Amino acid sequence: MRDALRPAFVLLGLFTLLTGLAYPLAITGLAQALFPYQANGSLITHEGTIIGSALIGQNFAAPAYFHGRPSATTDSDAADATKTVASPYNAAASGASNLAPSAQALVDRVRADTALLHAENPEAAVPVELVTTSASGLDPHISMAAALFQVPRVAQARGLDPQVLRDLIIVSTQPRLLGVLGEPVINVLALNRALDGLSPVH
Repeated sequence: MRDALRPAFVLLGLFTLLTGLAYPLAITGLAQALFPYQANGSLITHEGTIIGSALIGQNFAAPAYFHGRPSATTDSDAADATKTVASPYNAAASGASNLAPSAQALVDRVRADTALLHAENPEAAVPVELVTTSASGLDPHISMAAALFQVPRVAQARGLDPQVLRDLIIVSTQPRLLGVLGEPVINVLALNRALDGLSPVH
C-alpha cells in the first residue's frame, strides 16, 4: 500500500507546485514584463486617477455625451437585499437579461427605447445595437453608425457643429483587427474623453 501511495503523493505535490505556483507566477511575470497595460486591466487614468477601463463600458446618460449599448446588469436593492435593481454597467454582475425574444418585458423595453431614440433623431433609422444589450452587459464599444446617430443630440447639448463631431467619430474609430477580423468599432469612453478635450462640459 505504501509503495502505491508514495508515488501518488509525490506527483500530487510536484504538480501542485508546478501548475499551482510555478506556472501562474511565470505567466504573471511574463505578462507584467511584456504587456503591463493589458495585464493590469487596461486601466485608463486622468491626472493620476483611474477613471475606467478600455474593456468595460460605463453608463453615460447625459445628453452631452455619446451613449453605449443598453446594459441589463443588476445590483442588490439597498432597501431589500433579497431583491435586485437595475444597475447598468455593473462590472461586479456581468450578464444579460436572459429574456427570450418573445418576452413581453423585452418587447416593451425595446419599443420604448426605440421611440425615445427616434424622437432624438427622427431623420435616421435607429441602430439595433442602441436598443439591444450585449451578453456581458459591459460592452465598451459601439459602431460608427450608432455614434453618428447620436450626433444631433450631442451637437445640440454642446453647441457644436455636427460636422466637428462626425470628424471626431471618424478619427476615434478602431479598424478591424489585422484588417479583416470583426467590424470597425468605437470605444465610448475614449470617444467621450476626446469630446471633453474638444469641448469641456461646464
